[in-house]
Amino acid sequence: MSLDFLPVSREDLARQGIGQPDFVYVIGDAYVDHPSFGPAVISRVLQAHGYTVGIISQPDWKDPASVQTLGEPRLAFLVSAGNMDSMVNHYTAARKHRSTDSYSPGGEMGKRPDRAAIVYCNLIRSVYKKVPVITGGIESSLRRLAHYDYWSNSLRRSLLMDCGADMISYGMGERSIVEIADALAAGLPVSALTWIPGTCFKTKDRSALDGAVILPDYEELVADRKQYAESFRVQYENTDAFSGKKLAEPYGTVFVVQNPPSRPLSTEEMDDVYSLPYTRRAHPMYDAAGGVPALREVLFSLTSCRGCFGGCSFCALTFHQGRTIQVRSHESILEEAKALTQDPEFRGYIHDVGGPTANFRAPSCAAQMKRGVCKNRQCLGTDPCPNLEVSHKDYVRLLRELREIPGVKKVFVRSGIRFDYVMLDRSDEFLTELCRYHVSGQLKVAPEHVSDHVLACLGKPGHDVYLSFVERYNRINKKYGLKQYLVPYLMSSHPGCTMKDAVKLAEYVRDMGVMPEQVQDFYPTPSTISTCMYYTGLDPRTMKPVYVPRGAHEKAMQRALIQYRDPKNRKLVEEALREAHREDLIGYGPKCLLRPATEAGRGKSGAHKGRARETGKKRRSR
Repeated sequence: MSLDFLPVSREDLARQGIGQPDFVYVIGDAYVDHPSFGPAVISRVLQAHGYTVGIISQPDWKDPASVQTLGEPRLAFLVSAGNMDSMVNHYTAARKHRSTDSYSPGGEMGKRPDRAAIVYCNLIRSVYKKVPVITGGIESSLRRLAHYDYWSNSLRRSLLMDCGADMISYGMGERSIVEIADALAAGLPVSALTWIPGTCFKTKDRSALDGAVILPDYEELVADRKQYAESFRVQYENTDAFSGKKLAEPYGTVFVVQNPPSRPLSTEEMDDVYSLPYTRRAHPMYDAAGGVPALREVLFSLTSCRGCFGGCSFCALTFHQGRTIQVRSHESILEEAKALTQDPEFRGYIHDVGGPTANFRAPSCAAQMKRGVCKNRQCLGTDPCPNLEVSHKDYVRLLRELREIPGVKKVFVRSGIRFDYVMLDRSDEFLTELCRYHVSGQLKVAPEHVSDHVLACLGKPGHDVYLSFVERYNRINKKYGLKQYLVPYLMSSHPGCTMKDAVKLAEYVRDMGVMPEQVQDFYPTPSTISTCMYYTGLDPRTMKPVYVPRGAHEKAMQRALIQYRDPKNRKLVEEALREAHREDLIGYGPKCLLRPATEAGRGKSGAHKGRARETGKKRRSR
């Protein structure tokens, strides 16, 4: 571990013998030097290649002096809004302002602006007219081309058209940032950096478009939502590093050009990234505020992989990390785990071993590493590919090795497993191992819904797959005398979900006997298939129409149905049942969701009393 954080002040620069930093990194999060935080990774990678980096964390966006605290960098400013899109960080799916920010000191809200990447880039450009500005991170990555913006309910231009940045380094930027740094250090102007994979740039020079697929002009996209759906499909089909083509999106005479994605990191390269000298701590300047809450979630967790071939429509991982699984070696992960046991705060519990999907430890098929993922077929999702290679052997071996480390009491798996992938594995070995050693009372899984046509829109397997998993999970727990439960994540108001579908989900919740605490109202974030459906009313994969629940009231009804037992939801639930012509669920029968209004009005719960007692018994017995 390093004893030094990267410099955050002139005094730090002097103490570390840096006259002028090569890069100044402006970030929207508090400065946390841990490999779960993107700016820390990019900064340490640059440092490993001989470049110096200074950090300006959460500058005052109303004061240009706040981006001058480290002076002018020799090569470029780097900008990231942080580990989350700043709009998602600030607002709920109901567009209500959140009260806390886990990535700020003490969880304090208000330390960064809305649309932070744009604001920071323009603030830098207002002071430094000629210094290159390169923006990256998830906010810039997912807004690199025209995109639907839920918060303004409009189709916004590429982020490059609205900020003073010269380039976007999109996706996982370890490769592209080093190429950018080496080119700038060699004396090339930033305008000449048009070839680097994993980057976007803007140009008026049509010669830079050679070999590019020309997307519809932005004005055409605004005028015709079908055009946008078709453009999005082309983008989605070109997110693979092996098969992706250069894309160009016109804005009058200006083109935003997206080069193909960077190649996935090899296991050796992944190991190198995670062996860099991170302090694994938030900067001590935040100690008085109580530190940075987001660090507590990952401090004793281990990243084993990145990328995901799961194919969920509502997830932006395809656009950001890609579908090709990249893994660290066992040796690298075990070395990090042993280092955790030496931490004075470690209590013997490794909180997670995984990534976007914990039980993916290899590409979905060998062909991916030669010709890339299939453009017109998902690996898993609704209809698993017959060429999908299913195995948990490597992950099981890794978990066993971690359990054997002296000082480790328990290793949890909390980053989520794909239960449909588990069901494709004929062996019970992994699920048995998971239940016996890596679950603490409950396992969180994400079936999301019960209606098969909604699940198809979600990119998830049919409901029968989840029911089979429940049976298998319960059977194994019973075999070993374990009382462990499943906690299903459910989603309301996803495109494709009618009120009748929402009622069907409520009936499933009724039959579970437990009101779920985890309910996510669909959140249309940039660059997902689901968001494209929400905006256009079309599934970009098929160009077929999709029903979209858009109004706030309809969305509130769908969400209330899932938590129909909550008395404060009664009016919404009753209205939803009547709208779906399911008045049969209002009454005294064992299948009813609500009592009649007159009975509820006497101070009783909205749910049937007998049913409530039955539910209580089920909850205790489970």
